[in-house]
Amino acid sequence: MVSEAFAMASNGAAPQQGNPYSGIIMLVIMFAIFYFLLIRPQQKRAKEHKALVEGLKVGDQVVTAGGMHGKIAALQDEYITLEIATGVKVKYNRSAVMSAKSE
Repeated sequence: MVSEAFAMASNGAAPQQGNPYSGIIMLVIMFAIFYFLLIRPQQKRAKEHKALVEGLKVGDQVVTAGGMHGKIAALQDEYITLEIATGVKVKYNRSAVMSAKSE
């Protein structure tokens, strides 16, 4: 019964042989697409953000990830003190800064 099913499925033709490297070639192409569309742009953004965070100085106008606007009043190794209004100071992680404008 099983041999009849195989015979009916192939209609008497021999099974087709494909390129043995086609699977590997498709994987390489898919990895290249992921690299150029996802991985590379993310690495570029991370490098730009790192340079931004390292270049902060007192007096810069910044915007944090939460949308808080203010002026840098003090810098520490991992933290910044942000003056959001006269006499109102808030402490943030340096990595929370998304954009900065020097004065």
